[in-house]
Amino acid sequence: MKSDNQRPIWRSTTILSVRKDGVVALGGDGQVSYGNTIMKSDTKKIRWMLDKRVLVGFAGSTADAFALMERFETKLKDYPGNMPRAATELARDWRTDRILRKLEAMMITVDAESSLLISGQGDVVQPTDGIVGIGSGGNFAVAAAKAMIKHTDLSASEIVREALTIASDIDVYTNSNLIVEEIPCTK
Repeated sequence: MKSDNQRPIWRSTTILSVRKDGVVALGGDGQVSYGNTIMKSDTKKIRWMLDKRVLVGFAGSTADAFALMERFETKLKDYPGNMPRAATELARDWRTDRILRKLEAMMITVDAESSLLISGQGDVVQPTDGIVGIGSGGNFAVAAAKAMIKHTDLSASEIVREALTIASDIDVYTNSNLIVEEIPCTK
């Protein structure tokens, strides 16, 4: 029997969000890996919520992410128009609830005003530069996006797509089957 540290790990994804020129874009790849095996290449890890006013992207265990997204959607309905409060309430529940604490996933949530990273440690982080990434290729995608935002005229969606493509060239747990969505910003 394999111990916990010898079991194959579900690894999945790269999610990236960029705010630029009045638009926020959120994108992700489609690969789900189990250990060193690609289980699926076209998973949709970006979801619309609240009548297409909020976008959510997830990385980690898919089942755990869906459980968290359901809870987040409930929080959004409890605090309509206040995504940061909904995210804070979800993070608090996630950190303090015995069952939720075991969930292995992270989320990026965006709306017209905010971009937030939500983690199971109770973190709700809003990036100062409007660029945030999660998942196994998240740091690669963030680095690429930071370089592009300063040195190109690409749109937010184009930067997300290009940065995710770069991450897919480096990270074996990220593929180039990309989905990118966008929301017009109010700020």
